[in-house]
Amino acid sequence: MRKFIVDTTVSVVVFTILAACIELFIAGMEPMEVLTARLIMMPLMVLTGRPYGMWRDGVFQTLKPEGNMTKTIVDSAAFLSFQLPIYAVTLWVAGADRTEMLTALGSAAIMMLVVSRPFGLLLDAVRKWAGVPTA
Repeated sequence: MRKFIVDTTVSVVVFTILAACIELFIAGMEPMEVLTARLIMMPLMVLTGRPYGMWRDGVFQTLKPEGNMTKTIVDSAAFLSFQLPIYAVTLWVAGADRTEMLTALGSAAIMMLVVSRPFGLLLDAVRKWAGVPTA
């Protein structure tokens, strides 16, 4: 239960802020579209926060990366393969047009590459602080 709470809380806080900024300032979505996307994502993040943590743990346990560069690549691959498809569906449901979706997804993919490792490190740190094991 602790892993669920930690993984979910970290995901909700970090990605609500990050995605809203991308949608509003980079993709040019209207504020109501951003609000709709974030409201749609809130329950999805609650539903996917822990599964992503499990996915990430599984990828790390399977690949057993060594060294910072390899861990960064594995974190990025795990993150993109899990989160980007979910984000695409969310944008579509929120009413983003094709151009907005492609812009948001492209920007999100770049941002995911940038934030995936720091997010993974934050997740591990909060897990450690909360007394739950990491991968």
